[in-house]
Amino acid sequence: MDPGLSFEEAENFIRDVFCALGVPEGDSRLCADVILTADRMGITSHGVNRMKPFYYDRIRKGLQSPVTELDIIRESPSTAVIDGHTGMGMVIAAGAMGIAIEKASEYGMGMAVVRNSTHYGIAGYYARMAAFKGMIGMSGTNARPSVAPTFGTEGMLGTNPLAVGIPTDEDFPFLLDCATSLTQRGKIEYYARLGKEVPDGWVIGADGTTMTDPAAILKALTNGQAALVPLGGPGEEGAGYKGYGLSTVIEVLSSALQGGAFLKSVTGLNVGHFFIAIDVESFCDPEEFKASTGEILRQLRSSRRIGDRVFTAGEKEYLSMLASEERGIPLDESLKREFMAMRDELGLDHRFAFEE
Repeated sequence: MDPGLSFEEAENFIRDVFCALGVPEGDSRLCADVILTADRMGITSHGVNRMKPFYYDRIRKGLQSPVTELDIIRESPSTAVIDGHTGMGMVIAAGAMGIAIEKASEYGMGMAVVRNSTHYGIAGYYARMAAFKGMIGMSGTNARPSVAPTFGTEGMLGTNPLAVGIPTDEDFPFLLDCATSLTQRGKIEYYARLGKEVPDGWVIGADGTTMTDPAAILKALTNGQAALVPLGGPGEEGAGYKGYGLSTVIEVLSSALQGGAFLKSVTGLNVGHFFIAIDVESFCDPEEFKASTGEILRQLRSSRRIGDRVFTAGEKEYLSMLASEERGIPLDESLKREFMAMRDELGLDHRFAFEE
């Protein structure tokens, strides 16, 4: 791959695409920011790779509404249940976390749950929203079934990520954002683009044997003949039951509280999310909290090590963001074709730098 796009060019193009599809200007900017934040952080599985199949194609086919309406269907001083009516997942999620933050600022804690949403990008984007407000933020979501329970071979759970953002006295927050499976479909799609084999043990076939061919895996995941493995691996030897159990918790919090779809009934166009904001000031002095949290992270980094350094969650992503503008967004040939196809189909007046 070679550098294909600067972040400025990518942002302008993605925003123009969303606007041409009928997404309001402000929402288009937000959606572009969520997508490109993933690329800036080095989370390529959820960046521009997802632009066409997860957003563009769904809107063009009439499966997802470009105009988002948040409908609060149940509410208390510190909680809210929201129906997203199959709008833009990123807009729904940012709105829901905003509601949780607002409630937390008044009552100490706030939680909002969502049903009938769509793909919302990286979960960490919304946990980070709370951290930037000096709060602890959490977010999780269910997804299309693709992960087998421990000792199972059938995809029942989604990759069900959990994200936690915590403010510190450093230049960046603590930010944990990870799936509860060993990998996620987006990474396998990325491997398929590169023609690279998937590591052994990430995916099992219907007969329980491992699969490594990304093209075969994607086909088998679609027809139900393969499943991703929970965090910890298959069986109990690697503690896969921990990933399986945590994934089940996220499934419940993303469906049962809001009366939403779960397990096999999740299609990708009716997913559920949850958002929690905790106001640190309700518990202790915010500056003391940030200093203590920062010191915890610094002591972890300075502990005895076997490699060059010990990292804490969110640190690598922060370093990636610092280098992102110079790095740009590498595009393989298939992504270049997708970008040109979107431009030509929408009749946009845009010539990419990689065409020159």
